[in-house]
Amino acid sequence: MSNERIAHFERRRSDLREMSDEQLKARFWELCERVVAPAVELARTHTSPSIERSVLLRMGIDSLSSQGVVERIYRAGLLGKGAGHVLLEIARRDGTDIRGAR
Repeated sequence: MSNERIAHFERRRSDLREMSDEQLKARFWELCERVVAPAVELARTHTSPSIERSVLLRMGIDSLSSQGVVERIYRAGLLGKGAGHVLLEIARRDGTDIRGAR
Protein backbone atom coordinates (compact mmCIF):
# COMPACT_ATOMS: atom_id res chain seq x y z
CA MET A 1 0.00 0.00 0.00
CA SER A 2 1.16 3.50 -0.71
CA ASN A 3 1.77 5.97 2.09
CA GLU A 4 -1.03 8.14 0.72
CA ARG A 5 -3.54 5.30 0.96
CA ILE A 6 -2.43 4.45 4.48
CA ALA A 7 -2.79 8.09 5.55
CA HIS A 8 -6.26 8.27 3.97
CA PHE A 9 -7.29 5.09 5.79
CA GLU A 10 -6.01 6.43 9.10
CA ARG A 11 -8.00 9.69 8.65
CA ARG A 12 -11.20 7.77 7.92
CA ARG A 13 -10.52 5.39 10.78
CA SER A 14 -10.06 8.21 13.28
CA ASP A 15 -13.39 9.78 12.20
CA LEU A 16 -15.16 6.47 12.77
CA ARG A 17 -13.47 5.86 16.11
CA GLU A 18 -15.17 9.00 17.47
CA MET A 19 -18.67 7.70 16.61
CA SER A 20 -21.02 5.85 18.95
CA ASP A 21 -22.53 2.52 17.92
CA GLU A 22 -25.77 4.26 16.99
CA GLN A 23 -23.91 6.80 14.86
CA LEU A 24 -21.99 4.00 13.14
CA LYS A 25 -25.22 2.14 12.38
CA ALA A 26 -26.81 5.29 10.98
CA ARG A 27 -23.72 5.95 8.85
CA PHE A 28 -23.74 2.34 7.61
CA TRP A 29 -27.37 2.54 6.48
CA GLU A 30 -26.80 5.96 4.90
CA LEU A 31 -23.93 4.55 2.86
CA CYS A 32 -25.98 1.47 1.93
CA GLU A 33 -28.74 3.70 0.59
CA ARG A 34 -26.24 5.71 -1.44
CA VAL A 35 -24.76 2.54 -2.92
CA VAL A 36 -28.05 0.98 -4.00
CA ALA A 37 -29.86 4.19 -5.06
CA PRO A 38 -28.56 4.11 -8.66
CA ALA A 39 -29.60 0.47 -9.06
CA VAL A 40 -33.05 1.16 -7.61
CA GLU A 41 -33.50 4.14 -9.95
CA LEU A 42 -32.36 2.10 -12.94
CA ALA A 43 -34.82 -0.66 -12.09
CA ARG A 44 -37.63 1.86 -11.58
CA THR A 45 -37.07 3.55 -14.93
CA HIS A 46 -36.14 0.52 -17.02
CA THR A 47 -38.71 -2.12 -16.22
CA SER A 48 -41.48 -3.42 -18.42
CA PRO A 49 -44.59 -5.56 -18.02
CA SER A 50 -42.71 -8.60 -19.37
CA ILE A 51 -39.89 -8.17 -16.84
CA GLU A 52 -42.40 -7.80 -14.01
CA ARG A 53 -44.35 -10.89 -15.15
CA SER A 54 -41.05 -12.79 -15.11
CA VAL A 55 -40.42 -11.66 -11.53
CA LEU A 56 -43.86 -12.87 -10.46
CA LEU A 57 -43.33 -16.22 -12.16
CA ARG A 58 -40.15 -16.67 -10.13
CA MET A 59 -42.11 -15.81 -7.00
CA GLY A 60 -44.42 -18.75 -7.73
CA ILE A 61 -47.36 -16.92 -9.34
CA ASP A 62 -48.78 -18.77 -12.34
CA SER A 63 -48.52 -17.25 -15.81
CA LEU A 64 -52.18 -16.31 -16.25
CA SER A 65 -52.40 -14.67 -12.82
CA SER A 66 -49.12 -12.81 -13.27
CA GLN A 67 -50.41 -11.25 -16.47
CA GLY A 68 -53.52 -9.93 -14.71
CA VAL A 69 -51.58 -8.73 -11.66
CA VAL A 70 -49.03 -6.84 -13.77
CA GLU A 71 -51.81 -5.26 -15.84
CA ARG A 72 -53.53 -3.97 -12.68
CA ILE A 73 -50.24 -2.67 -11.28
CA TYR A 74 -49.46 -0.98 -14.61
CA ARG A 75 -52.87 0.73 -14.72
CA ALA A 76 -52.37 1.94 -11.15
CA GLY A 77 -49.07 3.56 -12.18
CA LEU A 78 -47.06 1.38 -9.80
CA LEU A 79 -45.01 -0.68 -12.25
CA GLY A 80 -41.87 1.30 -11.40
CA LYS A 81 -42.20 0.08 -7.80
CA GLY A 82 -41.86 -3.51 -9.02
CA ALA A 83 -44.71 -5.98 -9.27
CA GLY A 84 -43.09 -8.28 -6.70
CA HIS A 85 -42.70 -5.43 -4.24
CA VAL A 86 -46.31 -4.32 -4.70
CA LEU A 87 -47.51 -7.89 -4.21
CA LEU A 88 -45.40 -8.29 -1.05
CA GLU A 89 -46.76 -5.04 0.39
CA ILE A 90 -50.35 -6.12 -0.30
CA ALA A 91 -49.67 -9.51 1.31
CA ARG A 92 -48.24 -7.81 4.41
CA ARG A 93 -51.12 -5.36 4.60
CA ASP A 94 -53.74 -8.10 4.27
CA GLY A 95 -51.91 -10.63 6.43
CA THR A 96 -51.79 -13.24 3.69
CA ASP A 97 -49.22 -15.01 1.54
CA ILE A 98 -48.14 -13.86 -1.91
CA ARG A 99 -50.64 -16.05 -3.75
CA GLY A 100 -53.43 -14.69 -1.59
CA ALA A 101 -52.43 -11.11 -2.44
CA ARG A 102 -52.74 -11.54 -6.19
